[in-house]
Amino acid sequence: MTRLPDFRLETYFSRWEFTARHHLTASDAQTMTMPELLALADDADRHAWETLSFGYTETFGDPGLRQAIAEMYTHADADDVICFAGAEEALYLAMQVLLGPDDHAVVVTPNYQAAETIPLSLCQVSGVALDPERDWALDLDEVAAAIRPNTRVVSVNFPNNPTGKVIDAADFAGLAQLCDQRGIHLFSDEVYRGLERDPSRTLPQAADLSERALSLNVTSKSLGLPGLRLGWITCRDRELRSRLERAKHYTTICNSAPSEVLARIAIKARKHILDRNRGIIAANLPAFETFFAEFDELFAWQAPDGGCVAYPRYLGQDGVEAFCTDLVEEAGVLLLPASIYRSELTATPADRFRIGIGRLDPEPALDALAAWLRARR
Repeated sequence: MTRLPDFRLETYFSRWEFTARHHLTASDAQTMTMPELLALADDADRHAWETLSFGYTETFGDPGLRQAIAEMYTHADADDVICFAGAEEALYLAMQVLLGPDDHAVVVTPNYQAAETIPLSLCQVSGVALDPERDWALDLDEVAAAIRPNTRVVSVNFPNNPTGKVIDAADFAGLAQLCDQRGIHLFSDEVYRGLERDPSRTLPQAADLSERALSLNVTSKSLGLPGLRLGWITCRDRELRSRLERAKHYTTICNSAPSEVLARIAIKARKHILDRNRGIIAANLPAFETFFAEFDELFAWQAPDGGCVAYPRYLGQDGVEAFCTDLVEEAGVLLLPASIYRSELTATPADRFRIGIGRLDPEPALDALAAWLRARR
């Protein structure tokens, strides 16, 4: 096992996330206040909140929470769910459980850095790149070609961070079938599910397609509640789920009791919250379209298929790294440059940046960015 590298995104955020005047690269949807969330509680959950004690909770997660999560799936039940302190713990422990030094994994790029660096710390890893010249298409033939006899995991993320890509449902089903045929676990990061611009393009969840597949989700992104630090994996392989529990004994042991009650409220009210957040994104998009139309000589813009981040191209001669650095230092507007998403596995575009579209009132940030750009003309 090799030492994990610095987490580029979090290192960058530690410098700028809470000091920049305009956080225009947020990866989560608009959050809620405590009163707003509690107003969505049913009588039983409101009583549970008001009478909550602060003892240890079950390692697998609160039974009521797991039942609420299971109702999001077609073929899973509460015993197929295990909860974690956010998606990061779930990802980390799943890779520890699934991969050893003699194994091999396939990871789609670009990606959330931990999706490749954690497997790389454990075994050999091959990358398969989404193709930016074909609207970030995933070539299943390339995935099949990357698989080896000792491949244990294929890791994907749709809607994708940072591109916002959603592949066709037939391709996703084909990917699950390919993994099943080869005896491979499909690890599917689904944290942006529910924020598709066209709801008809919402993908099935991997855990519904295969008993071997793992579906990763969290309250942070689509529901806009990252402060709860509550994620989960759904997998119908009970032996694997038991191994995940034993691995969790070495990290958080159990989840926060208050977070579990609040997450239960949010997940039961997910239709209301997701409708709200999709509405915010839809209302925001015209402002982004107007901004990028004014500066079309500098940017190539495309709205994401799903999620609340987009990955436009920067066309300026100074390059995207200098652009993002100068922008945050001079105008206080934070974006994430392409270097945050570079990969050790494949080539990745070096002229892109991540921009967030899921927070309320993006106009002040866009106005500050526009004013800075006009002054530089």
